Amino acid sequence: MQDWIRVCATSELLPGESTVAWDGDTAIVVVNHDGDYYALEDRCSHEDFELSAGCFDGEEATIECVLHGSKFDVRDGRALNPPAYAPVVKFPVKVEDGAVWTRDDRG
Repeated sequence: MQDWIRVCATSELLPGESTVAWDGDTAIVVVNHDGDYYALEDRCSHEDFELSAGCFDGEEATIECVLHGSKFDVRDGRALNPPAYAPVVKFPVKVEDGAVWTRDDRG
């Protein structure tokens, strides 16, 4: 099991904002949706393109890939519209000691 990696202080990731953390070679986009934190692999499931380049919609809890317009639900990673049909990988998040933590738990 991988170790937890510190993403940022909770004060550095306000509601509606996103940031990118790295766990080894894996880029992870972390978002704050109304005080709840979610982490997804920073890679569109349709085409290998970083989701963090797109827009995170804090009201809809979605992130959009700028390459072809696919949107994903940040809460569970599911694809919401074509051309993406497969979900993106979701990672665990914890808040501890005023910081946001995540990890690539795929082993």
